[in-house]
Amino acid sequence: MIVSKEHILDFIPHRAPFVMIDGLVAVTEEKFESELFIDAGNILVHEGVFQESGLMENIAQTCAASFGFLDRQHEGKPKIGFIGAISRVTVHALPPHSSKINTIVKPTHQLGNIFMVTGQNFLNGKLLLECEMKIVTT
Repeated sequence: MIVSKEHILDFIPHRAPFVMIDGLVAVTEEKFESELFIDAGNILVHEGVFQESGLMENIAQTCAASFGFLDRQHEGKPKIGFIGAISRVTVHALPPHSSKINTIVKPTHQLGNIFMVTGQNFLNGKLLLECEMKIVTT
């Protein structure tokens, strides 16, 4: 773990109750990995299941934290990012609360401050959701 739960808020602008990432497992220019334990009281848990919106938000926050981590290594200060678009969403399964998901995001294209990424969430190696996102940093 390169950024623990105790320090994740240093890398994302989100605050409770909308923090959907516990820590960064690994970050390179080519691949970001995070994890999240889904608490039963999570705002995006409905009828005991973490919703699609939570999985997509987890992917977005994995991007935010990872870009912030890389920015600190290169420039010293994290940039703010926004979701420009979400496309090609495929939901395979939704995880129950009290489970830990792992997320992998791969930046695929960059044009200035606009990044295209693919993201996938997993529970015990089983693919939950996959999508593409356009992330704009400022």
